[in-house]
Amino acid sequence: MIQTAFIGDVVLATPLVEKLHRLFPDAQLDFVLRKGNEKLLVGHPHVRQVLVWDKKKNKYQGLWRLMRQIRAERYDVVINCQRFAASGLLTICAGAKQTVGFAKNPFSRLFSRRLPHQFGIAGQPIHEVERNLRLIEHLTDASFEPPKLYPAAADFAKAKQLTNGSPYVCLAPTSVWFTKQFPAHKWLELIGRLPLDYQIFLLGGWEDVAACETIREQAAHSAVINLAGQLSFLESAALMQGARMNYVNDSAPMHIASAMNAPVTAVFCSTVPAFGFTPLSTQHWIVQTALPLACRPCGLHGYQACPLGHFACAETIDAADFPLG
Repeated sequence: MIQTAFIGDVVLATPLVEKLHRLFPDAQLDFVLRKGNEKLLVGHPHVRQVLVWDKKKNKYQGLWRLMRQIRAERYDVVINCQRFAASGLLTICAGAKQTVGFAKNPFSRLFSRRLPHQFGIAGQPIHEVERNLRLIEHLTDASFEPPKLYPAAADFAKAKQLTNGSPYVCLAPTSVWFTKQFPAHKWLELIGRLPLDYQIFLLGGWEDVAACETIREQAAHSAVINLAGQLSFLESAALMQGARMNYVNDSAPMHIASAMNAPVTAVFCSTVPAFGFTPLSTQHWIVQTALPLACRPCGLHGYQACPLGHFACAETIDAADFPLG
């Protein structure tokens, strides 16, 4: 399986692993991802080998080495979850008996099987997991399979140590894309409404430390703890599973919560649920503006700034619209 995009994309490709293992328990399953995301699959019981592509350092040399490594494995099937040229090149050069991917990939005409990559509409969304599972439907069946991650016992022990048995919520306030990110002052409004006996853990990577620290310093709550950059993916996943609520943007933490079936509230700013990247936890809520903004959605992934300068899709969301866990 190939998915070398962002963290959330890898999580949403894990249902392929789960379903293939369930129906073909003796199959050897390998996963190709980008460097930095491999820790998502540490200790995964159904993945034999994780192959890593470093996109930042010697990108094309690394692609060539990875191509040779994949070809040497002599796979029966290569499943490409991406629509971009580099992953398509990996797929067709794999020498596999069967290659499967989306028709939007520039090299898809050379795949054994290619499927349409379709988005739903407001009343009939198609989830990204459903799109991915269609790639293996000819090998399996049409049933749904949720994403799943496997934190180790040490990851859960770390979470228990941090919480010390007290009730808590997790809040992941940042996103790679600015227009997917609920503004800091809006997160502060939400924090001001949370019960005072709750601990509030701010989650993120090293790049999010400063943004989370600003929120911690300005929060009208005495128990806000900045954990950005301090936890691994799987430690964060373990912590999220035990939370009364996880507050997230339309971004990777939402999908990590889904993979742990943790309660989650996802806020959608410039993007919309119809794109198919919604939470899948049994207990989940979606918060978005009630205004019929003509400019929303402004793009599939968002932008580094609001194209119109007003960011109304976020600013018109009220903190009172969020469940309190």
